[in-house]
Amino acid sequence: MTKIAILGANGRLGRVVAKAFIDAGFDVRAVTRTGKVPAELKGATAVAGDALDRQSLIRATQGVDIVFNGLNPIYTDWGKCLPMAENVMAACRANNALHLFPGTVYNYGSPMPQVISEEAPFHPTTEKGRIRCAMEELFRREADAGRVRSILLRAGDFFGGTGSGGWFDLVVAAKMSKGTYTAPGPADLMHEWAYLPDFAVAFVGLARNLDKLGFYEAINFPGHAVTDLDIKAAAEKALGRKLKLSFMPWWVLRAGSPFVAMWREIVSMSYLRFEAHRLVSARLEEVIGEIPHTPLDRAVAEAMQDIGTAVAPSRQAA
Repeated sequence: MTKIAILGANGRLGRVVAKAFIDAGFDVRAVTRTGKVPAELKGATAVAGDALDRQSLIRATQGVDIVFNGLNPIYTDWGKCLPMAENVMAACRANNALHLFPGTVYNYGSPMPQVISEEAPFHPTTEKGRIRCAMEELFRREADAGRVRSILLRAGDFFGGTGSGGWFDLVVAAKMSKGTYTAPGPADLMHEWAYLPDFAVAFVGLARNLDKLGFYEAINFPGHAVTDLDIKAAAEKALGRKLKLSFMPWWVLRAGSPFVAMWREIVSMSYLRFEAHRLVSARLEEVIGEIPHTPLDRAVAEAMQDIGTAVAPSRQAA
């Protein structure tokens, strides 16, 4: 049985990916700083490992075949990203493990390409974009040197799954129970979203088709390229009632950003909410077959339930 270590198993992405690999019959090791994991990851082996402590991470991943790198510090702590990535590479080298990694669209900078293929060049214009590019350069160097095989799957903004910290729960759905949908940008702007259960199943597909993949691959995950009006309509179906449309008060964040570190970091990435973009892939279907894609109405309804927003009985997820 293939053994996979999920780094960051307490995070929103890590939880969903770990559950997908458990359901797929993999031997899953859930690695967290505390060694404790959510109850929903029944079937995983909980292991303590500190991503900023190289030897700790090497021990936590000992004997695994695959390391899924779901580590993602909060926005104000992104200085930790590259040291963590270097430690993950060390752990993969020490254990001869394949590296799976979720990529972002930060690498492309502003102005964003409206259609992002696997061949689109990087042009980072923010510190976070430069950090992401540096991480991917590290992974490619390790692969080119024959030390660590890396498979990267790039996605848009996450929604779905338990946990908090994403645009969907913090902004879009934050006031739905009070009858309001909050758009982070122009309501008719095309934006790339990734429904996490679909994204996780795609990672399982990659792990099952390694014979079709090279020593380094960066593949796009075409999720839900939709507008806020599309998501609002899906939310209204789930709720069984209309929602008032409001907009995120960016002027407040911009005014306060010199004084509030988190606001400053969010404002630095605000271009993503004002520039249309979507991901396309000529590679993913070729490798895994049909790309996992939950219909938007169902995905939004399930994502709302995941964060505790009550939906109409006819729309409740099975």
